[in-house]
Amino acid sequence: MAFCIIHSAERYMIDITAGLLANRRAVEELIQSAENSMDVWMTSRAPGKWSPSQLTEHVARSLDESTNVVAGRPTKFPTLPAFVRPITRGLLFKRVLKQGTFPKARTNKAMNPETGPATPEEARLRLETACSAFERECLAHAQRMDRLQTGIFGEVSIADFVRFTEIHTRHHNKQMQPPGAASRA
Repeated sequence: MAFCIIHSAERYMIDITAGLLANRRAVEELIQSAENSMDVWMTSRAPGKWSPSQLTEHVARSLDESTNVVAGRPTKFPTLPAFVRPITRGLLFKRVLKQGTFPKARTNKAMNPETGPATPEEARLRLETACSAFERECLAHAQRMDRLQTGIFGEVSIADFVRFTEIHTRHHNKQMQPPGAASRA
């Protein structure tokens, strides 16, 4: 009988890899929804709501800025006072992870696109590029440490941050579905 001992660092890399694969699937599903939205690509689904083009741009920007967070670079995400971060971590971050859904909320100005990619093909390239950069940075960060500092939630695990990002992408994929359509997420 052979036993396989997985050390905590190895187990953590498995968790990160699984999370990144789930995030990649969420992005691929969003791309598929974008391609299925060609006829309404630049049309918002309701007054005050984003078009499929804007939804994909919002997710791409979110991936870009999440990459910056993981890399420790300046980001366009808000930076909250340190004493507020445990509150937002509990009320938003942990809640999203536990429930697997995103609450209805408004985003900050930098994440609110006036326009997006001109075609679903451009959205594919934009999303794939942003997702690949996010994956590379997360894997590189996880080799060094398993936690990261965010300006919104404070210190969180990189695995949880990846999962939060995946849930965010799935949230917007649901918004791209026609009314009454069953969600694949």
